[in-house]
Amino acid sequence: MDQDTVFRPRRSVLYMPSSNARALEKAKTLPCDGLILDLEDAVAPDAKEGAREAACAAAASGEYGRRELTIRVNGIGTRWHEADMAAAAKAGPDAIVVPKVNSAEEVRQLVGAMEKAGAPEKTTLWAMVETPIAMLRVHEIAAASDRLSVLVMGTNDLVKELYAEHVPGRVPLLTGLGLALLAARAEGKAILDGVYNDVKNTEGFLAECAQGREMGFDGKTLIHPGQVEGANSAFAPSEQAVTDARGILEAWEAGKGTGVVTYNGKMVESLHVESAQRTLTIHDAIQALQADS
Repeated sequence: MDQDTVFRPRRSVLYMPSSNARALEKAKTLPCDGLILDLEDAVAPDAKEGAREAACAAAASGEYGRRELTIRVNGIGTRWHEADMAAAAKAGPDAIVVPKVNSAEEVRQLVGAMEKAGAPEKTTLWAMVETPIAMLRVHEIAAASDRLSVLVMGTNDLVKELYAEHVPGRVPLLTGLGLALLAARAEGKAILDGVYNDVKNTEGFLAECAQGREMGFDGKTLIHPGQVEGANSAFAPSEQAVTDARGILEAWEAGKGTGVVTYNGKMVESLHVESAQRTLTIHDAIQALQADS
């Protein structure tokens, strides 16, 4: 992790329908790291304009604390897209989330629209990758602009377009998930895992969180407030991991110049030190977020 970059936890990023005033109000109290105020799938066509106004008002309100506040617009080619982009850019959320981004050219088009509408510098682009063509071009997408900060997996659409099925372990999606992770890490972007649909299946949800964390995702997008706690726990360093990270750094510092450094009987090399530093950076950022909340 670049030590000059301020780490932002994205363990739990919750979709909230912007057409639902009660949901927007409740979101102010939820312990999620981020919010996606949705203008797309969760909003009926006749409610799009009202949802746009509500999302932009929320983004400009300053009432959501340190939660990362984003707006998901309707996709390129829809009749709402241009108005959504212009309004969201002017509102200045932390990011604008765009569904079904399929090429580097589309990324550049989106960034151009943000700049034309006067988006503040803090407002970045999150690109949803959710089609077979996006999986095959995902490195080009990730590399297309410095303003693109996060890739978001759209696993529901990807399953549909693959003619696959939702199964435990997500074997049909592993190729796409892996390609997207490789692209994100190659270009220094964050990447969020897709949603888990069965909100009543806590065991299945936690298993998928664990899989995403083990693969290397930074966090998970969520569709229900009841999923926040599980995602926060799964994507945070464990108490043991934090203890070990501190021990590795202490051993490394104490052993400088001795040739061989060990911690708990295992050899410590520079790659272990970098991993330990990343673990503590994530832990400290989460602690700061919780203290503020």
